[in-house]
Amino acid sequence: MENVVLIIHLLLALALIGVVLMQRSEGGGLGMGGGGGGAVSGRAAATALGKVTWILAIGFIITSISLTIIAADKSSDSSVLDRVGAGSAASDAPATEAPAGSELLPPSAGDSAPLVPRAD
Repeated sequence: MENVVLIIHLLLALALIGVVLMQRSEGGGLGMGGGGGGAVSGRAAATALGKVTWILAIGFIITSISLTIIAADKSSDSSVLDRVGAGSAASDAPATEAPAGSELLPPSAGDSAPLVPRAD
C-alpha cells in the first residue's frame, strides 16, 4: 500500500511541477517581465491550468498526509533516542573517586583523556 501511495505522490509532484512551469507569469514578483497590467487589474479569471494546479496540489497534500500516517503506523513504539541510549550503557558505569588529598587536573590541550589525579 505504501509503495502505491508513494508512486502516486511522485507522479503528482512531477505533474505539479510541469503544470506550474507551463503557466504564464502574472506577477513580476522579482521584477521580471510578465503580463501587462496584471498588478493594476482586479482578480484574474481562473484558467484551466490554474484549476489543474489546485487539484494536483490538493492531491499532493493528501498523499503526503497518507504517507505520514502509514509511516507512523509502521514505526515501532520506541524512539530513536531510546536506541541511542542503549548503546551508551557502558558510559553509565559509576566513576571511581580519586584518592583523598589529590586534585584532579584537566587534560592537556592535545589530550583526549578524562581528568586524572595529580601525583605529588
